[in-house]
Amino acid sequence: MRLTTTKPARIANRRTIGWFALCLGTPITFLLAGIGNAQLLGTGVNLAGAEFQVQTWGIDNVPGTYNVDYIYPTSAEIDYYLGKGVKLFRLPFAWERLQPTLSASLDPTELGRLNTVVNYATSRGADVILDPHNYARWSPSPHTYSNNVVGTNVPEAAFADLWSRLATEYKGNSRVVFGLMNEPHDMDTAVWRSAANAAISAIRSAGATNLVTVPGNNYTGAWSWSESINGHASNAVEMLKIVDPGNHYVFEVHQYLDSDSSGTGATIVSPTIGQERLVDFTNWLKANNRKGFLGEFAVANSMIGNEPGQIGDEAITNMLNYMEANSDVWVGWTWWAGGPWWGNYIFTIEPTNLGTGNQADQASMTLLEPRFSAAPGLTLPEPSPSALAFVGIACGGWELWRRRRS
Repeated sequence: MRLTTTKPARIANRRTIGWFALCLGTPITFLLAGIGNAQLLGTGVNLAGAEFQVQTWGIDNVPGTYNVDYIYPTSAEIDYYLGKGVKLFRLPFAWERLQPTLSASLDPTELGRLNTVVNYATSRGADVILDPHNYARWSPSPHTYSNNVVGTNVPEAAFADLWSRLATEYKGNSRVVFGLMNEPHDMDTAVWRSAANAAISAIRSAGATNLVTVPGNNYTGAWSWSESINGHASNAVEMLKIVDPGNHYVFEVHQYLDSDSSGTGATIVSPTIGQERLVDFTNWLKANNRKGFLGEFAVANSMIGNEPGQIGDEAITNMLNYMEANSDVWVGWTWWAGGPWWGNYIFTIEPTNLGTGNQADQASMTLLEPRFSAAPGLTLPEPSPSALAFVGIACGGWELWRRRRS
């Protein structure tokens, strides 16, 4: 999230810290790490398409035909979003296409398609969140989808194997973020927590230090984070048992603004419902010294504007302002969603007629572009007196040593 302090204070702060870091001869990130700064993921979009036409919608097209049943984002799309200031992409894909047989090699053709997008986006300075969009399921048949749950019919070790292979593939690219799974649901929260820990362990065992985003159960809803789930423990209880040997992870939640938080309708409960539904999760983050990321949220383009009843822009503004006011625990967000095949989907942020003379932005892009234009980076709080005292002593020692050597 963007820092809420005034611009002059930020500039002076950077100069002060930068001078001290220079006199020490140490990288500024090393110095900042010593005074409790948090790296931001920033603001971005989901780029959907590679997960389309799979068993999650009951359609028997697995693996399906590329460019008929599913599609990956193009370089032209990525360039469009980069031009709007986007520096973060969440990239959904189907686990079954990438790994048609559990605990076996990744499909080289599908991996090549994934690599094309990841390598292009990260080479242009963006971060990419890998998102197996599978709801904690893996199944080559829609008729067995509901039974093939990670940690039960799908072995926990198979899920860990997927992430071991992805970690090995991408550990050399620090701009790749590992989003463990999209929206686990209808399962024992403890089972999901155990599977998530197995995947994180596999990632670290592969030598990857990349950031990991960890979702909860029950569609990882912020609104229900503290609720018991079908008789099972809440996310608020079980997610405190997440273990990362690298201590480099954040919790990912999703939040929509319709009556049941499902994101299936255009209705918005109220202009303040978004921020209201984030409060409990935000308080949990603060109480437990954790960080959060909003992986999906949206309002319909038809609800953005000045006509009576168009409260989408107010609702999103209030929601994101709340997150910025709590940027000590929130590290960023991605809108749902861009992607080339959405057509008239209510939440699409994809421009119409991309690359033509008739190209036009969606209302959601007009609303969000000012926030995209603020590049993510490191939060720069005012350093504590003790931190500055340490740096001052070190700099004095350095200068004395330098003069004696000269």
